[in-house]
Amino acid sequence: QAQLVESGGGSAQPGGSLTLSCTASGFTISAYEMRWYRQAPGKERELVAHINSVGNRKNYADSVKGRFTVSRDNRKNTMYLQMSILKPEDTARYYCYVPLYDYWGQGTQVTVSS
Repeated sequence: QAQLVESGGGSAQPGGSLTLSCTASGFTISAYEMRWYRQAPGKERELVAHINSVGNRKNYADSVKGRFTVSRDNRKNTMYLQMSILKPEDTARYYCYVPLYDYWGQGTQVTVSS
């Protein structure tokens, strides 16, 4: 059974950093584009970043450009989101997603506050 599991969320102070991981099981990610989304309470789900199958093409939402970096290690079947210079408005639940098969993880909560 295909599954995506996010981890690495938690609390951080403004200006701090967190790194999220998304590990797949039941399938191999190496052939697929993958994405990070986030959803804050009362807001629509927002595309944060996406990365192509080999990791050499990446795109970011304007709100996170220069602060977040998406990467992947296909040998570990894992995608990452390095988040730095965190802001309170980054507070949300973060989800990984494989668009070709509409696979979603359960999400991991990130809370940025002083």
